[in-house]
Amino acid sequence: MKQFFIKIWVALVAAFNGMSGVPYVAPNQPMQGMAKVKFSALISDMRNKLNGSVFAKNRSGAYLRTKVTPSNPQSIAQQAARNLLTTYSQGWKALTEVERTAWNGAVGSWASTDVFGDIKNPTGLQLYIRLNVNINLASGVALTLPPLSVGVDPVLTLSFIADDSANTIVLTGTPTPVPADHAMYIEATAPMSAGISNANSKFRHVQTIAPAGAVGDISAAYIAKFGAFVTGQKIFVRAKMIRLSTGEVSQPLVAFAIVVP
Repeated sequence: MKQFFIKIWVALVAAFNGMSGVPYVAPNQPMQGMAKVKFSALISDMRNKLNGSVFAKNRSGAYLRTKVTPSNPQSIAQQAARNLLTTYSQGWKALTEVERTAWNGAVGSWASTDVFGDIKNPTGLQLYIRLNVNINLASGVALTLPPLSVGVDPVLTLSFIADDSANTIVLTGTPTPVPADHAMYIEATAPMSAGISNANSKFRHVQTIAPAGAVGDISAAYIAKFGAFVTGQKIFVRAKMIRLSTGEVSQPLVAFAIVVP
């Protein structure tokens, strides 16, 4: 059976690449990584990596690309993210057995949708880390027991003006002021070419607006992060709400603007 599915994978690689002669992967050959496969009568969907290939899907359909190993710049932001994961992994071990049991029992209320559209429950550890990391981003107090999911207010509108002569970036958005028990987490990109339309991997945190805080000028925080900007460059800003008492996060809202003279 394993050999059968490996042969299917080889055929799929050949089909996606439009070529023959794809190397056969022997059943006992080590696999680097593991693709996610959804089976029907044969195969209906395939995601993630398998050896040197990555299976993915966009609005045009399924596609296959070569796996690229990302750089590891060891940036301050990267190290901070790793430290957060370490902190809450250790925090999980420090919980009492009663507390860990409570987290494990709460996962059914925090299900999410995977890449295939199927509903999946996190583990208790995953839920504990996810919610507490979110709360930490909003400067809240860590949870030791799982909260009830009560929802989170969304970011309703977001726009901004980036002014070269004034050297300012001023946001306009709602809700403002930020509602009670919420923080607005603001990310932005460095100034980039006006022709760029996808900046998903370029966002960096610049400012968090506390409860009752007003949405407005982020110039100082932006310039401290990225430096000055000039007329004609494009900047993206992304905002999401985090509920401080539960760690729930809204869908992000993205805006962009061309720097004006």
